[in-house]
Amino acid sequence: MQALLANIAWEHDTFILFGKKIISKRKVAWYGDEGLQYTYSHIQKTALPWTKELMQLKLLVEKATKKRYNSCLLNLYHDGEEGMGWHSDDEKELDLNSGIASISIGTTRKFLLKHKQSKLIVPLILESGSLLFMDEASQRNWLHSLPKSKKVKELRINLTFRKIHL
Repeated sequence: MQALLANIAWEHDTFILFGKKIISKRKVAWYGDEGLQYTYSHIQKTALPWTKELMQLKLLVEKATKKRYNSCLLNLYHDGEEGMGWHSDDEKELDLNSGIASISIGTTRKFLLKHKQSKLIVPLILESGSLLFMDEASQRNWLHSLPKSKKVKELRINLTFRKIHL
């Protein structure tokens, strides 16, 4: 965690919502293979070069999931006041056949899955060091969120390994 806090080029996302400029509370960073571009929430990112720590984690995740990834979107949540609303990671640049592998580092947080048709909600508890793999069917059939929690006072880093179409 200390290496990620020190060596990652964290920044706040800035986006336009209903004509108003919004700066996210959480910080983000996007790393990957040279020349990769990624757009989410109308924010375009160019991949920063892999750090030593990210490359080590990438290799561990690839071994565990038996998939290959060419990028990693990182989120830094300072405490439980920062979260993420319901969404699916289904941007056009993503190779959904590779799925998304998500590592949690830091404080334990609740993570929710909601089925798009039945609205069934499945809670998961993501502890530090946990690996969550969401395959193509997960993105097609489920939404997910990281709900806010005033009880959470510590930070969490979330690394989402993805494959972007070249």
